[in-house]
Amino acid sequence: MTTLNTKIQPPIVDKKPTNLKKHKDTRVDEYFWLNERENPEVIDYLERENEYTDKMTAHTKKFQEDLFEEMKGRIKEDDSSVPYKLNGYWYLTRYEKGKDYPIYSRKKETLDADEEILFDCNVEAEGHNYFKLSGLNVSPDNKLIAFGVDTVSRRKYTIQIKNLETGKVYPEIIETTTGGSTWAADSKTLFYTKKDDETLRSNKIYRHVLGTSVSEDVEVFNEIDDTFNTFIYKTKSRKYLVIGSSSTLTSEYRILKADNPTGEFKIFQPRIRGVEYGIAHYEDHFYVLTNADKATNFKLMKVAEGNTTKENWTPVIAHRDHVLLEDVEIFKEYLVISERDNGLNKINIKRWDGTVDYYLPFDNETYTAYLSANPDFDTKILRYSYNALTTPNSVIDFDMETKKKEIKKEQEVLGGKFDKENYVSERVWAIAEDNTKIPMSLVYKKGIKKDGSNPLLQYGYGSYGSTIDPYFSSVRLSLLDRGFIYAIAHVRGSEYLGRSWYENGKLLAKKNTFTDFIDCSKYLIAEKYTSANHLYAMGGSAGGLLMGAIVNIAPDLYNGIVAAVPFVDVVTTMLDESIPLTTGEYDEWGNPNEKEYYEYMKSYSPYDNIKIQKYPNMLITTGLHDSQVQYWEPAKWVARLRELKIDDNLLLLHTNMEAGHGGASGRFEALKEVAEEYAFLLDLESIKE
Repeated sequence: MTTLNTKIQPPIVDKKPTNLKKHKDTRVDEYFWLNERENPEVIDYLERENEYTDKMTAHTKKFQEDLFEEMKGRIKEDDSSVPYKLNGYWYLTRYEKGKDYPIYSRKKETLDADEEILFDCNVEAEGHNYFKLSGLNVSPDNKLIAFGVDTVSRRKYTIQIKNLETGKVYPEIIETTTGGSTWAADSKTLFYTKKDDETLRSNKIYRHVLGTSVSEDVEVFNEIDDTFNTFIYKTKSRKYLVIGSSSTLTSEYRILKADNPTGEFKIFQPRIRGVEYGIAHYEDHFYVLTNADKATNFKLMKVAEGNTTKENWTPVIAHRDHVLLEDVEIFKEYLVISERDNGLNKINIKRWDGTVDYYLPFDNETYTAYLSANPDFDTKILRYSYNALTTPNSVIDFDMETKKKEIKKEQEVLGGKFDKENYVSERVWAIAEDNTKIPMSLVYKKGIKKDGSNPLLQYGYGSYGSTIDPYFSSVRLSLLDRGFIYAIAHVRGSEYLGRSWYENGKLLAKKNTFTDFIDCSKYLIAEKYTSANHLYAMGGSAGGLLMGAIVNIAPDLYNGIVAAVPFVDVVTTMLDESIPLTTGEYDEWGNPNEKEYYEYMKSYSPYDNIKIQKYPNMLITTGLHDSQVQYWEPAKWVARLRELKIDDNLLLLHTNMEAGHGGASGRFEALKEVAEEYAFLLDLESIKE
């Protein structure tokens, strides 16, 4: 067991109390001033915390390097994606040995054709600490490609256009965008989404014509409701341009024929609060995936092109109480439906003429299966991916007519030591305090005894309806091979067991997420998978909020916690409308300008509920340029924890001074962050190599 080296003193930061008043309630925030990003005192404090973390973990540095090399050693360095075909070209992404960034290329008509390099990101990234290429979008005539670049990690992309025949990049530079764009049918008109400079909300759609000044670009849509984001895409049939607007609970679309780029977008179905829908086009109809009329788990409707409003929608697949309809993929002869039943992914294939209707067979207790890249409309081949906690990812081409499948690629785990027969996965169910059954997916090495002595890492997220499926990770083997059990807690707030599972873990039911996670921990201890001395928890972003909540509520259940970019200052952040994402989050957390939500939020917000008590060993990570969870949330949290906790356990804050929410951009650089987290956990178990 590692305890504090008392000779090395943790950083002390000045208290400068700020009174935060709302609803006749005053919160005193001594560390509010840490939000001054340009203040040298703030930078100094973050750097002192980094120095302290370095000193406290100096004895694990060699181990971190070994873990990094071990994890990197399992990854095929000269790897490439499975090519997909679109509009006469095969597109692929590949990596070269010893290089951090991808190379994007294509081949005309056959895979034997000469390779045409679109972008070598290793060249493009030179001179940048961070580099991300996004939104690659080839024009219908195959001659141009639009692309977005972010070199700061604030997710503000600059769009440019490259001529694929000459290799020349055009002078037009479009700043502060999402990076994505969509070509009209004429291959010269480009639509893109601008972001608000301050909040980073995607709020405006513009039209740009190749060869004209960006200053002449036409605003075609402005989403004035600050709880909504907007985006634009083209239907798979290529017939329509679609502008979407969405908030957490509501959506709205506008459509325009792609061969009429200067025309006016027409509303598909006006927004109705609480009604979500998505659209796909086929022949002379649209197919609408929607929760309208209390279809909590969604249903599929269809409507003729001419008059698309809701009263004209007719049913294709009815709502089902126990099956979540997640997505549809439309082909010329087939409709493919992705659904989730009792937490497991299912893929249903139907012919449009009604002669075929079957499910893909999957035989595992806990697995992940999802549709992959299927951009080609006129094909009988469905591409999907499959993996499980013990099974590396496979990309599979399935012939929907003959039902024959071809594994195009199975993820290679290098190093010669991996054999999936050496590991066991299972799904277990904990009982929550309100008698709800909470599923967990577990994986561990064969032969482990349930005697309470195993180290166990429990992972959770539980927000936005985002489901963490039981997926394979070659990186995770570094824990499993050293005796760790790994558990994913499918707590409420995700959609693992359908839409109601999400509804029961948000707004005024948010605390279910936290108590579910704790009840999962108690189950794992009671069933002797582990014990409180060997139980660890990890979560990032909204999962970092989960970590912050559980250490306030049940600190004695855990020996160590890793919280990455944690959202821990809920009330203050949700009251600050200048922060990116805030207003769009009201449907998830509630609007604290309303007293009921303010009080509920305040009752669980990790920063506001730090107590004078013992806390587990904790490693907290953040990025100075994070646009989603601002760096000052974890910084303030650590400062207040240092002040109030009454133990000698480790409390470490590591700020990446160059990165944002997603961490480092190089494919192996991110592994260094994982190695740091794993070394922290393994060291607490006195595992040194």
